[in-house]
Amino acid sequence: MYPFHKFLNLQTKCLLLSVGMLLLLILVLPQSSTARTIIDMSGKKMTIPDTITKVFAVSPPGTYLLYAIDPHMVAGLNFPLWENEKRFTIKEYEELPVVGGLVGQGRTLNREVLLKIHPDLLLYWAWKDDAINRKFLKSLQPFHIPLVSVRLNSISDYPEALCFLADILHEHERGELLSRYARKTLDEAETIAKRIPQNERVTVYYAEGIDGLATERSNSLHAELIPLAGGINVHQGQEMDHFGMEKISMEQVMLYNPDVILVKERLFYDRIFSDARWKALRAVQNRRVYLIPFIPFNWFDRPPSFMRLLGVKWLLQKLHPDLCSFDMERETRSFYRLFLGVDLSDEDVGKILNQ
Repeated sequence: MYPFHKFLNLQTKCLLLSVGMLLLLILVLPQSSTARTIIDMSGKKMTIPDTITKVFAVSPPGTYLLYAIDPHMVAGLNFPLWENEKRFTIKEYEELPVVGGLVGQGRTLNREVLLKIHPDLLLYWAWKDDAINRKFLKSLQPFHIPLVSVRLNSISDYPEALCFLADILHEHERGELLSRYARKTLDEAETIAKRIPQNERVTVYYAEGIDGLATERSNSLHAELIPLAGGINVHQGQEMDHFGMEKISMEQVMLYNPDVILVKERLFYDRIFSDARWKALRAVQNRRVYLIPFIPFNWFDRPPSFMRLLGVKWLLQKLHPDLCSFDMERETRSFYRLFLGVDLSDEDVGKILNQ
């Protein structure tokens, strides 16, 4: 006859085994049910968490794109914030850790900080597929965090990119709203630019650096708003590298003698009208020198962001005031309310537009 106490031990073991299997299923099933499969903007199929609360973008354009969708999702910064970036951005954004990333200029990824914040997703964009970028991507593999590619090679990519990222973050309505604005703005710019005969287009010099003697070639990502706004970049040719800021001589600028000068640095803008060399140029004589708005993020470049959607309207009005009926004060208020969630005062608008 089978001993009763052994029967109880066997029954207990079976019960414990059943309970253990049940607990295992409870732990495993939610994980599998909260994952989903997507195809990112590079065409790669991948599995990502269904619920996402924080994302780290490994380059500034991605960080700004994420900020437009939901600033609370930004898990870290690529570099310390400038003072202008602290204006009209949420307090939590200022307090985020600096992680670095694929940002050039000697900055690299801080692996310890990335491990500490451990985002649900890594958002990736790079200008081109080269050895440096491939090496960087390989260095991210040990983190075992889904790496999602977004395409931001041109401002024309923004309508799709806004929808793509918003869908991943379950912010579909937000994405559609911002995407519609982007599409409408780009269509308006294209329509206006097409009405301008080639021989009537305004020539433009983009002045970078504190001396104004760095610039971008006409095919550069960093200067794509010029042709989009119906202008002609005087510094023609294919960009030499993604960084740009090609140094040129004052003699070359004088030969260009542009109709308009766009200035990135306030320090240079504050002295261009009193500098004897620059005063000889047509643009300076006609007071067609414009400091590019840069609050909270640059409207034109460095680094490129969604703010260029407002920047192209600003530039269209500066280059072709007779063809554009934009009320830039009203446009600025509307844009900041939509993309940044900020209501601007009259003083704010004046400061932003450098009035």
